[in-house]
Amino acid sequence: MLVSLEYPIYTAESYIGLETALLSTGASGASICVCSDENVAALYLEEVLRNINTLSSKVSYHVQKAGEEHKNLNNIEHIYKHFVKVGLDRHSFVLALGGGVVGDMAGFAAATYMRGVRCCQIPTTLLSQVDSGVGGKTGVDFMGFKNLIGAFYQPAFVYINASTLKTLPDFQFSSGMAEVIKHGLICDKPYLDMIYNDRDKIKSLFPSAIRAVVEGSCRIKSSVVLRDEKESSLRMILNFGHTFGHAIESLSGFAMPHGHAVSVGMCAALRISQSTGAITNDEIAYVENLLSFFSLPTRSAYDPEEVLNQMSRDKKNRNGQINIVALTKLGEAEVRSNVPQQQIFNAIMSVTE
Repeated sequence: MLVSLEYPIYTAESYIGLETALLSTGASGASICVCSDENVAALYLEEVLRNINTLSSKVSYHVQKAGEEHKNLNNIEHIYKHFVKVGLDRHSFVLALGGGVVGDMAGFAAATYMRGVRCCQIPTTLLSQVDSGVGGKTGVDFMGFKNLIGAFYQPAFVYINASTLKTLPDFQFSSGMAEVIKHGLICDKPYLDMIYNDRDKIKSLFPSAIRAVVEGSCRIKSSVVLRDEKESSLRMILNFGHTFGHAIESLSGFAMPHGHAVSVGMCAALRISQSTGAITNDEIAYVENLLSFFSLPTRSAYDPEEVLNQMSRDKKNRNGQINIVALTKLGEAEVRSNVPQQQIFNAIMSVTE
């Protein structure tokens, strides 16, 4: 068990321990709603319900369509209506069973329903287990912009069943590896080297290697969020590659997986870092080879002008300035708000075909 902020992060190989985790938060007898999507529900909903049904006679579930295109306010309204229908009150629990879309949406619905009911994150993808399920960011996309509407809302706990990764499509696993590699790049060079050295075991889903990745990334993200929960300063380094990546993801109509877009974005951010002498060509090659090993793209086909225009609308910008997270060396990062626009454009050009 790891601890993030004031809540535990459980890592396991099944959902047998979920009942105990809920009991420790006072869920006995409370109304519990499991929110999931069609893909995840078909695999794990029955198992989760079987392990929590003895806790309460008031257990329900809400299943939505899968995919980023459904991450909007219209579908949040459907979740609210279900909450009302089954009688959730301020002492109820919402369980977010799924990947990042489900976690963001169920978390946001829990944060705003009756001004906040307790939410427990049960992430089922690598991306959500190492990133979106930890840290308390919730929200939905709006008018083509990713996560424009949202709230910071910390979960009661995070329960990670690492065995769910065995059912992930390859592209979803690689998407999560982008965030794993990012954590090493911005905070922990030895962790980055461990990923590189154990890359074959990680790709083969060797249990001890996967646990090392999940727990290592949770540890890194938790330590950053603990010091800056509301993203006023330090937490912004977690956005390494994301300003570029979110622009590319939006231009794709969210057809490009998040981690794949972030992978391209990190390559652009590496060029910004290189321009100040912080990293070398050999180090860029080291990172790009690692990304490619996990089937992550290092280039994008989108028009550089369109990418720059989309970046100018990023919600993390301040006073008209595009904030860029750059490396000061492998394993350390900083936020820069004064990067010349031409330098940003050149970085985009370096990763577009």
